[in-house]
Amino acid sequence: MDNRKYLPLIIIGVALFFAVIYLSSSIFLTINAGERGVLFKKFGGGLDKENIYAPGFVIKAPWNTMYVYNVKETNVEETMDVLDRNGLSLKVDVSVRFHPMYDKIGFLHEYFGEEYVSQLIIPEVRSTVRRVMGRYSAEEIYSTKRSEVEAAIIKETEEILQSEDNNIRMKALLIRSINLPEQIKQAIESKLQQEQEALAYQFRLERERSEAERKRIMAEGEAQANLIINNSLTDKLLKMRGIEATTRLSESDNSKVVVIGGGEGGLPLILGNN
Repeated sequence: MDNRKYLPLIIIGVALFFAVIYLSSSIFLTINAGERGVLFKKFGGGLDKENIYAPGFVIKAPWNTMYVYNVKETNVEETMDVLDRNGLSLKVDVSVRFHPMYDKIGFLHEYFGEEYVSQLIIPEVRSTVRRVMGRYSAEEIYSTKRSEVEAAIIKETEEILQSEDNNIRMKALLIRSINLPEQIKQAIESKLQQEQEALAYQFRLERERSEAERKRIMAEGEAQANLIINNSLTDKLLKMRGIEATTRLSESDNSKVVVIGGGEGGLPLILGNN
């Protein structure tokens, strides 16, 4: 049996085998957990933005390119110089936590590429922080309206990053610290302390006023009550009350001597109270 006629097929098979081995890294790949892939088809329509590859084993043509993105939450910390509305320079530390929208990786890659953090995230965060803080004074940013400033930065940054053009899901944004020139910081803290002392003094004054008003009302009530009592105490009423009291005393078990008409105003006089 002549096997020479199979030799070309064997050679082709061996060549294909070694070609597959050689190109295996370009044909076979694994997308790990926390990753998504977007395929660029060199001869078939360019970037496929609609079909996003989930974690798993993938086979592709060796001439196509798979761009794999980490879609886990990422934290970026930035320190920047900011001007308040009066032109005073502040140093602000900001932390932002985010991840790409899973099904929008293709659009993110087309607009910003794999360097989207430096091309999109950092510039937008910096711009928003500067824009929002530029609407407030250093004192408001540092103390009196800090929560309002932070809320405005979060809201505006989130709206920009999550827009259809950017496709980033922002999870959190924190202002970690605000540093002022030492002289300005001391002046603000001194002013705040004086305001607190003034509020405490005002509170004490109000409390003392309330107490004085309470005593005045009580005194007026007592005076009014005494006036009513005095006006109602006639001689006949006093004599009647005296007789009633004498009667109750005379009925008690203690030994006593009752002198009729011996008391003041003709009231009975009781002697002895053992």
